[in-house]
Amino acid sequence: MTREAAAGLQQGWHEAMNDHDLDALMAFYASDCIVESPFAAGKVQGVAANAKVYRAFFDAFPDVTVQVDEVLIDGERVVEIGTMRVTDTGGFMGMAPSGRLAVVPIVFLLKIRNGQIEYERRVYDFTGLLVQVGVLKARPA
Repeated sequence: MTREAAAGLQQGWHEAMNDHDLDALMAFYASDCIVESPFAAGKVQGVAANAKVYRAFFDAFPDVTVQVDEVLIDGERVVEIGTMRVTDTGGFMGMAPSGRLAVVPIVFLLKIRNGQIEYERRVYDFTGLLVQVGVLKARPA
C-alpha cells in the first residue's frame, strides 16, 4: 500500500467517525477485524461487534469528535494522535447523562491489509474520561 493510499484511508475513516456514519465507518474494516478499546472492555472481533461498540459510544456521546494532531504512516501501519471531545448527553455505563464535557488525548493504531483495517487499538485515558463526565469521583493529588 502506498503512503498516499494509507493516508487516504485514514482521512476517510476519520471523517466517517466524526460524521458518526456507522455504515461508511464499517466499510473501512476487514470482516474479521480485531479492535482493542477500553470502551469495549478489551477486544472485539468482526465488523458486527465493532459496529456495536461504535454505536454504544455514539449513543452515549452524540457529539463525539476527534481532532487530529498528528498522523504517522509506516507502510501498512497508521497512527493517529489527537484529542477526543465528548459531552455525556446520552447516558454512559447505565448512568443518567451528566451533561459534562470531557477532553481526552487519544491514539489510534491501525494495521491495514488489502486496503482495509484488520487491527485497531484505541489508547486513551478511560479513567480520566470517567472522572470528567462524573462517573468516577477523584480527589486532587
